Amino acid sequence: MKTLAHVLLWNLMAAVVVLGQTKPSMKLNSQSNSGLRSDCVGNLMRLTLDKALAVGSQLEVEAIDGTQHILITPSLAAQCGYSMESDPWGNTRIYASLMGCYVDNNEDKTFNVGLRLQMYDQSPSKVVTHEVTKTCGYSQWASREIVCDRNYMEVSNYMTTYDTAAEMKGHFNPKDDSKMNSIPDATDTTPGIWKLTFYTPEPEVMVLSEAQQAGYGAMTTPNRLVMRSPYNTAETYSEDVAGIPMEVFRVSAYYKAPHGLTVVDSAAACPIGGVMFTEDVISWHVPRHITPLIDGGIKILEMHMGINGQRLDKAQMAARGYTLSATKFHIIIEIPIGSPDGYYKSHAPDYQYHTTYSVEPMLELLWRAEDTQVDTRYKVLFPITTPLMPQRPQVSDNTIPEERVFKAQLGPLLHDMELLNITFPTGVLTVEECNARGFTIQEHSFSNGTKSFSLQVPFSDDVVLKHNPEPLVTVYFLPLILGFIILPEQTPVPCPMEVEASLQDVVLPRVTGTCDQNMFYISVTYGSQGHNFQTMIGTHELTPELAELYRLRENGTHFSLSVAYTSSDAVFELIESDSIKARIDLLLWDSNNNWKLGDFSLACNFPLTTTTCYPNGTMTTLTAKVESVHNLLLSQLTLTDPSCKPVFSDDRFAYFSFHVDTCGTTRTFFDNYMLYENEIALYHHSAKAFTSPVDPEYRHKVSCYYLVNDTETMAFSYKPRSNEPTAETGSGQLMVQMRLAQDSSYNLFYQTEDYPVVKYLREPLYFEVELMQSADPQLELILENCWATLTEDRTSLPSWDIIVDGCENLDDSYMTVIHPVVSDSRVTIPSHVKRFSMKTFTFTKDEEVLKDQIYVHCDAVVCETNNREGICSGQCVNPAGMSRASPERTKGVKRGRRSADSTHNQKQISSGPILLLYLQSNL
Repeated sequence: MKTLAHVLLWNLMAAVVVLGQTKPSMKLNSQSNSGLRSDCVGNLMRLTLDKALAVGSQLEVEAIDGTQHILITPSLAAQCGYSMESDPWGNTRIYASLMGCYVDNNEDKTFNVGLRLQMYDQSPSKVVTHEVTKTCGYSQWASREIVCDRNYMEVSNYMTTYDTAAEMKGHFNPKDDSKMNSIPDATDTTPGIWKLTFYTPEPEVMVLSEAQQAGYGAMTTPNRLVMRSPYNTAETYSEDVAGIPMEVFRVSAYYKAPHGLTVVDSAAACPIGGVMFTEDVISWHVPRHITPLIDGGIKILEMHMGINGQRLDKAQMAARGYTLSATKFHIIIEIPIGSPDGYYKSHAPDYQYHTTYSVEPMLELLWRAEDTQVDTRYKVLFPITTPLMPQRPQVSDNTIPEERVFKAQLGPLLHDMELLNITFPTGVLTVEECNARGFTIQEHSFSNGTKSFSLQVPFSDDVVLKHNPEPLVTVYFLPLILGFIILPEQTPVPCPMEVEASLQDVVLPRVTGTCDQNMFYISVTYGSQGHNFQTMIGTHELTPELAELYRLRENGTHFSLSVAYTSSDAVFELIESDSIKARIDLLLWDSNNNWKLGDFSLACNFPLTTTTCYPNGTMTTLTAKVESVHNLLLSQLTLTDPSCKPVFSDDRFAYFSFHVDTCGTTRTFFDNYMLYENEIALYHHSAKAFTSPVDPEYRHKVSCYYLVNDTETMAFSYKPRSNEPTAETGSGQLMVQMRLAQDSSYNLFYQTEDYPVVKYLREPLYFEVELMQSADPQLELILENCWATLTEDRTSLPSWDIIVDGCENLDDSYMTVIHPVVSDSRVTIPSHVKRFSMKTFTFTKDEEVLKDQIYVHCDAVVCETNNREGICSGQCVNPAGMSRASPERTKGVKRGRRSADSTHNQKQISSGPILLLYLQSNL
């Protein structure tokens, strides 16, 4: 331990020896400078230098000897009675023995010590100099004084002052010698120390010059002979005393005088161990009987404890929790770890955070030998540093998940720890970069000298990792490494830290849907995780091919589908005489975690005439495969008579056509009606319906009512006929729809949820009108009249004609165009479809726009292709160039109401609203 202390004590001095050869500019400060204090502590002078004066400097210490300044090197310090202790931050204590070299000694009572401190700044050309002189009085000399300092052992013995009578007996009386208080020259012939015999324990003889060259100090004062030895020299040895290792120094000094030779025996023994540590207390043991110094019994007269060379009284010790006690074999000093008289220091062996605690106790004893009654004062200054203590700074996670900000604190840490950077999963950021990015990094200092660091990081930052352990829960995870350095050594210390928080904050996708007479319309709004799921429609995954078939449209927030109820992914739940109930199922699936994110079903009734009763007694019926009997083969269905099979069937529908008096049809009378009934079922070689072992029984009853008792009055008279009678054209309920196409290709159409459609003024609009649910090629759809209004009311005014009596409005400066329709993959019967385009316009009155929207309405007529009379003669039969409309849309002229009466199968259809935008060039 002493060897280590030796190195640490003088490393500052050793580093500046070369600098002493420069000629820097100097600034002289007196010892009154704050931060520089000198005091007398018994037989030592102590000089304290505060770190405020030493930061960034290198220190050089010189002894003032009259007009000379002697640089005190580490070896000279141990030889001459000087020591120095510095903590890592520059707080420095320098001790000088009053028996040391270059001390002005006045009769061993007053002592003048002079030191010059030179502190070199980072630039060697600049130096700050402090000169310190201190006068100490000390008269409590014991016959033998022993000092154990950090780097040397010192013993001084009282020498009797001889009078004339004594001088006549041959004893020498030392003369006044100006060099008595300095290291004598080896060639000096004046009275003084001649030679020295060291006991190791074997004797080793040296003359004074040889001993001085070996690093030993030997000198006399007016009343004392002083011997000094560094630790671990060749002439010292170790000895175990009461279980405590001691360094022993024994020497006999031969002092020559004109009247004879005097031999003075000296010995010093200093502890180099005896320290024990617990988690909270340092225990320092010193032998009670130091046998190398004691031949017989002793009596301890005084026992004192001190810190940093200064005695403490009982009150001071009690306030600090120090104890000084004695057992039969030891004197024990106990110091709590963390006492304010010491200091903590950070370390990082293998980059792991550790601390040590250092303190410098002092033990001072005065004992008297029982046989000789000679007193010995024994003083030990003993720096102690605990072993490395592993520390694990605690992480305080103060995060409130609902605030969506990580709040954590790391500590406690010692004051010599400085935070440089933080390593995130995405990279390393300095503290300044963290704060600039919006993270809050703060340092918190505490009264006990420790500190902690807090940080705040938003969940939303990309340095935060996240995962979903379950569909609705997000776990936010932030692993960090706080990069510290230990000052002043700049040693790096990584401190890992992890914080985690969970929130039920996931918004799942939402599915909505509507139906019209033919289609399912499904919209999927993305949740908080975006489009990170797979879509199952029916039993199939939504592939790009299916997406195209179902007219998928997508933006950043949702996607939509349009699915015909006859699609293979739709299932039929129930079939009735005038409708069919179909259902579409949509499943949103997270395949990575095997989670169901959304399960949606939409069931609607679609108009469908399944049974038709003809006056000639023929019945037709359409049946469908329903979900409840999903293994059914429709081709195996029959009527009650198993021989009556479908005239058409596929995997979705079966179509039967039969006469009421065949296929096992039954007849029942009810008042004026006659009921014909039959049943579609799955039969198997008998009249009894067959039931599948897997599926439930399939039965579908069909029936027709006929009026039985009905009286009609008829007049009959004979009259020759000019021609054969013909049947009149009948009328019935047929469905017609009008749709607005997205472009001239007529492939994509606006859906119900897209309205109102926004268009620029004079931008073309493409309309398609289609006859639905008819496969009769003998029928043709004719657009009779089309017009635009400001409101949804088709009879409102003002209005503007678009198509009049089947032809374009020739009074329109932007003429409507009726487009031909040809057969393609979508249009199987072109005569059932009509298409026209027009340019958007607005109604004005007195040069002011009445409203920025329009509605388009049409009257459509369904004709037989062999009927070429009136409006059924074909689309646009009037001569070209003939005016058919007169209202002026820019003048706001009103047109008259149309009659709803018609001799044809007429349908009324509308589209809108269409909102108008205006470009500057069109105004």
